[in-house]
Amino acid sequence: MSKQVIDNLGVLDLAGVMQEKILVDFPNHDRIKVYPVPRGGVPAMLALFSVDDEDRFAVEEDWTLADIVVDDLIDTGKTKDLYPDKHFYALLDKRVWEHGEDWVVWPWEGTPEKGIEDNIVRLLQYVGEDPTRGGLLETPARVAKAWSFWCKGYDEDPADVLKTFEDGAEGCDEMVFVRNIPFYTHCEHHMAPFFGTATIAYLPNKRIVGLSKLSRVLDIYARRLQVQERLTAQVADALMEHLQPLGVGVVITARHLCMESRGVCKQGHDTRTSALRGLFKDEPAARAEFLALSR
Repeated sequence: MSKQVIDNLGVLDLAGVMQEKILVDFPNHDRIKVYPVPRGGVPAMLALFSVDDEDRFAVEEDWTLADIVVDDLIDTGKTKDLYPDKHFYALLDKRVWEHGEDWVVWPWEGTPEKGIEDNIVRLLQYVGEDPTRGGLLETPARVAKAWSFWCKGYDEDPADVLKTFEDGAEGCDEMVFVRNIPFYTHCEHHMAPFFGTATIAYLPNKRIVGLSKLSRVLDIYARRLQVQERLTAQVADALMEHLQPLGVGVVITARHLCMESRGVCKQGHDTRTSALRGLFKDEPAARAEFLALSR
């Protein structure tokens, strides 16, 4: 994901555009009452006030009494939905922004890393910790760096690693099988770790792929927020698309800390999922052979 850094002049330009939209919607209001969404709405409101040379806006502490609600950006629209029946404005609306899903870095955040670190400080405070305690001073930076690694798969494409070879595939008409490949990922529901092993097999169709590439494809998808069912299917579909074999089979066995360390708090079990494609799904003998070998 690319990062778009917006400087102070850029913020003022966006505030001017936002002001024009507001005045079109409220042409006859002498004083438009503004409620800023915590936290991003506060600098957005201040930017709006700074480009207002006629004192047409006033702060309103109660959003139900405000004429408008302002925020720094609209991403999915979920924040906007918290303020029903209110005119909602933002410096940026990513749903129609030319840079799409790019990460926005505002001047008050400093750098992309600093913005994330500030949120981690707030998380430490939320759980009752003191972020200034010696053992936690470097924790925000460490956590930001760790999550950058854990989610690096968003910037990687399986097509870049699945280089195939015809040389070596002559007469290769039996299953290619790699068992118990370890992986680590995080569930998208609680951002808690889940981890385990994957067994991946394919039936060549005049082409083969380096065995390490099966592990790399698994890592690309594991280094994203995941659910086990989707992770299993993504690996299988990527191999079918880029390797074009006669069949693919993937079995994943994993432990989920979102179940073991919270909620039901049950340990000592695992979850297994499978994805079968091509002959492994349609041909009973191939299916049985793969499932037997994967046990």
